[in-house]
Amino acid sequence: MSQGTEWAAMVQKIDLDHTRFRAIVKGAIRKDLRKHVANGSLIARRGAETVSIPMPQIHLPRFRFGSNQGGGVGQGEGQVGEPLGPGEQADGKGEAGEQGGEHALEVEVSLEELAKILGEELALPRIQPKGKRQITTQVNRYTGLRRVGPASLRHVKRTFKRALKREIASGRFGPAGGIVVPYPDDMRYRSWEPKLQPQSNAVIVYMMDVSGSMGDEQKEIVRIEAFWIDTWLKSQYRHIETRYVVHDAEAKEVDEHTFFHLRESGGTKISSAYDLCNKIIDRDYPPAEWNIYPFHFSDGDNWSGGDTSRCLELLKDQLLPKVNVFCYGQVRSTYGSGQFKNDLDSSFRDDDRVITSEVPDKDGIVDSIKQFLGTGR
Repeated sequence: MSQGTEWAAMVQKIDLDHTRFRAIVKGAIRKDLRKHVANGSLIARRGAETVSIPMPQIHLPRFRFGSNQGGGVGQGEGQVGEPLGPGEQADGKGEAGEQGGEHALEVEVSLEELAKILGEELALPRIQPKGKRQITTQVNRYTGLRRVGPASLRHVKRTFKRALKREIASGRFGPAGGIVVPYPDDMRYRSWEPKLQPQSNAVIVYMMDVSGSMGDEQKEIVRIEAFWIDTWLKSQYRHIETRYVVHDAEAKEVDEHTFFHLRESGGTKISSAYDLCNKIIDRDYPPAEWNIYPFHFSDGDNWSGGDTSRCLELLKDQLLPKVNVFCYGQVRSTYGSGQFKNDLDSSFRDDDRVITSEVPDKDGIVDSIKQFLGTGR
């Protein structure tokens, strides 16, 4: 076998191992999805398009051979419960050693891959957009390669790959290296064809009760759930905007950081948030052109039955005719009565545009997301 052939086989094996590694990573994420969803520190590792997910050391499956020095269970006489080798301490009180311990491996996963895993594991249907889904725009999509074209469309990677294959086949490039100079026949250029593409936009309006009964633990649950909701919806739409509304006795629009860190001590008037949400939609997001997703999180306390009636009226007459779905998440707290969810369930029992969920703790986030996004609306 020539050096060029050996080098090509080595490259092919590396590509195969990398593919197998990615498959193992995805399998590990799926297996522990609930743990990863509930892990708030995961959000801190988010980049522009990727997330670093910590997981135990991953080894590609292969045979490993020991020192075969005899003795021990399986190699001679042994008793039940006897350690497999010397030096193992079940109580963790062994002497200090020079060997390193197990380290967590951080794996970069794209938000697109993360959304796909989430959708597959929760069996989330693809969303059927409304509004601008009927309007198509023409885009030039690069769909293939050709041998001629302008320098601006030269596909550098494919050109180099073509030249590298030729050099390896000729024996001029191997493990020791060599020089790769593309010939004219190696040049590859991107080719395109116009395609009609549906244009769909969406806006998420997050509303949250920030009265004294909503503590740091409750806000952390909302922050984590919002991250995963964003991840899924961004995989479904070309363009997403996000707005944030906080309320106690009054409502106001804030930025993302303030939304998750503000804490007030006043009463709770939920209708103020619904009224402001409705004004934001009327001012900036015509329902005929936008897919609208309001999410409201609270511990279920409202200051009076009269304000609850006002909320139900706003939902029925103003918000529901404009939105894809209206989602209410009730975060359990020591001081919250949880009555507001009961009122919504009673009033909109037969209306599939209103979806409610109860989130008792971080482990309940996955079930809440499935309830919210599982309708495909």
